[in-house]
Formats: sequence, structure tokens, C-alpha cells
Amino acid sequence: MDTARVELSAAGFDRPGTVLRYGHWGRPVLVFPCEAGRAWDFADRGMLAAVTPLVDAGRVKLYCVDSFDEATWSNRGLSIEDRARGHLAYEGWITGPVLDWVRHDSPGAGDPVTTGVSMGAFHAVQFALRRADLFPQALAMSGSYDPSWWHAWGEPGDAAYATNPSWYVPDLEGGHLDWLRSRLDLVLVVGRGPFETEPTRALPSTRLLAGMLQDKGIRAELDEWGEDVAHDWPWWQQQLAHHLPRFL
Repeated sequence: MDTARVELSAAGFDRPGTVLRYGHWGRPVLVFPCEAGRAWDFADRGMLAAVTPLVDAGRVKLYCVDSFDEATWSNRGLSIEDRARGHLAYEGWITGPVLDWVRHDSPGAGDPVTTGVSMGAFHAVQFALRRADLFPQALAMSGSYDPSWWHAWGEPGDAAYATNPSWYVPDLEGGHLDWLRSRLDLVLVVGRGPFETEPTRALPSTRLLAGMLQDKGIRAELDEWGEDVAHDWPWWQQQLAHHLPRFL
């Protein structure tokens, strides 16, 4: 398998971010890790193995990125507004240096799909909703989509609003909403088994966001798996292998 690794400067953070690429050809897919995860977690946790046939066949190139959650959403010492401001800096890293490198590495390959599990699912959906011009499709597994649930404290401001899909989706309207309806294609996957309700709240949050998006006429498929399906890597491997081909 053809692979590459780059370290890209990340403004606003105290370290560069790593991007690992797997594959020689195909649709670019931007992979976000779990909470506070690193670019190599995707391979280390068996997710790469689950879709290796697609990679080897030249159908997909996977771009696995670092998170900076330890400086943003996972930093309980910061207010919700400061965490959100940190996320906006992360957004700048993804839409700047990371996307520039993806485009250089995969010229003419189409707009990247975003994907991720757990907090990575939040990132995948957030980037699609906020930057549908860049990322029109997302596959999100076992996500929680309301940062105000994440041990939040402090007075929320503009940044907290702009980074909380559960707050801003109900307010979408007008020409921008019409454009999102024509542009976006989201698949939200979640199980009904262990840890999908507590403590992660992935099941209720996924249902809530899917309903909000569908009420707005945005293409958002809700795929609920069974009561044995846990918030865990073996199930995410199966879900990724099941759904990813539809985006390629």
C-alpha cells in the first residue's frame, strides 16, 4: 500500500499536526480521529484493515489527520466559548494547510468526503455543514453533536453557537439553506447497544441531529444498528466497510 506522512504547521497550537495518507488513487476521504486522537489511530485500531480492499483497488485515498481536542473541546479548564474558538483555529488548519496538501496530492480527484467515529464524527459533520463548498459529503459514526453537553461551563458566545450543529441547524433558512439542500449528503450511523446512550449520548444526539436536518430538507440518512452494537472499534470497522463504498 502506498503511504505518505507530512507534518503541517498549525497556527494557534503548540505543535504541528500530522497527516497520514493511505492509497495511490481514488476519491479522497478525510478521516478524523476519536477524542484527542492522532492520525495513526485509524490504522492502529483496525479501521484501515477494514477498507484495505477499497484502497488497494484504487477507489479511495484516506487522509488521516490529527485532532487538537486536548487544546479545544477536551480541555475542561477552558470555557465553552474558548473551546469553540480553539475549534475554529482547528478549522483553519484543516481548510488551509491540510486541504492544500490533499489537493496537491490528489489533483482532480473530487471534493473530499469527511468521516470519523465518536468525536471524529462530530468533526466530520461539522466540517460538512460549515464548509459544504469544500466537503459536501460526510459519513459519521456514533457521534455526539452538541458540545454544550461536554462538561461545558461559561457563557456561550458567537464561536460556541457557530460550532454547535444542534444550535445553528434549526436557524438555517433562505438561500443558504436551499444551497445546502442541493449540496449536502450526510449519513449518520449509530448503534443502540452499550455506551451509545450513556455516557456518550451518541444515540440520542444522532437521532436529534438527524431529525433537525431532515426537518430542514437536508439529505441526512439515519442508520441505526442493533441493540448489540456498541460504541467500539469492531462495530465501527463494520460500519465503515458497509457505508464507504457508496461515496466512491
